[in-house]
Amino acid sequence: MSTPTADSARASLEELRTEIAKAVVGQDPAVTGLVVALLCRGHVLLEGVPGVAKTLLVRALSTALELDTKRIQFTPDLMPSDVTGSLVYDTRSAEFSFQPGPVFTNLLLADEINRTPPKTQASLLEAMEERQVTVDGTPRPLPEPFLVAATQNPMEYEGTYPLPEAQLDRFLLKLTVSLPARQDEIDILTRHASGFSPRDLNAAGLRPVASAADLEAARDAVAKTTVSPEVTGYIVDICRATRESPSLSLGVSPRGATALLSTSRAWAWLTGRDYVTPDDVKALALPTLRHRVHLRPEAEMEGVTADSVINAVLAHLPVPR
Repeated sequence: MSTPTADSARASLEELRTEIAKAVVGQDPAVTGLVVALLCRGHVLLEGVPGVAKTLLVRALSTALELDTKRIQFTPDLMPSDVTGSLVYDTRSAEFSFQPGPVFTNLLLADEINRTPPKTQASLLEAMEERQVTVDGTPRPLPEPFLVAATQNPMEYEGTYPLPEAQLDRFLLKLTVSLPARQDEIDILTRHASGFSPRDLNAAGLRPVASAADLEAARDAVAKTTVSPEVTGYIVDICRATRESPSLSLGVSPRGATALLSTSRAWAWLTGRDYVTPDDVKALALPTLRHRVHLRPEAEMEGVTADSVINAVLAHLPVPR
């Protein structure tokens, strides 16, 4: 099998977005965000009310990309070893052997991640940052590619454990999965009336259209996408402006700035360019930065949101020419 070129990899990833649309209607920004995260080797937090196809979106992505996928339903009684795996005593050999947990996969769906206590949430930190799991002092590498797609419900907080800032910062993107528009909702019902089942994506016509080789070729091409000093300065100015906002108690860190650089390069390449423009930065600013800032209580009481603060920063900062 021939090695994919940058152009063929881009075409495959464009087809990937079309393929996912066979199962998920009206969530193009979230689909694009997942593709960007794969290109940047990042992780994604999907936030939306129940029933807007967050889980279906991740399953459709894994089907169209032919990736190994596992799902963990996070609950209050879930233990860290239920995520990472543990040592199990083998009576036949009289030795302990490592039994891998569900984190050993390409695409991990962490469903309702804020329903499990901080100790179990923290079990994902090493996997997300170092792409390995250490059990009994032995580091064990995770498969490549590896992406965590975590979901949470923004409305129901009873019995939940909000993710700490340190863990939120490990997610490359926070994508808002919104309620569909009226026509999209009509399309969803029409599909279900015609026999579509979200539990059987093969019957819906989904097929693998991109491979791990396509993804690797695409990542190599993204790494060669150029960024001018003016655009680099623009990214830094955006992040520094959030640190000076009176509405925020915590602005974007340098890690957030590097994340915005990475996502802007991926988006520029996906749209067919080998250089980044200020518009690329603007397009990815909200999903890349909204979870990296912290509102002051008084601003939150006045109805200010993270998105509105970032939008205000983008509106007032001069754009490089």
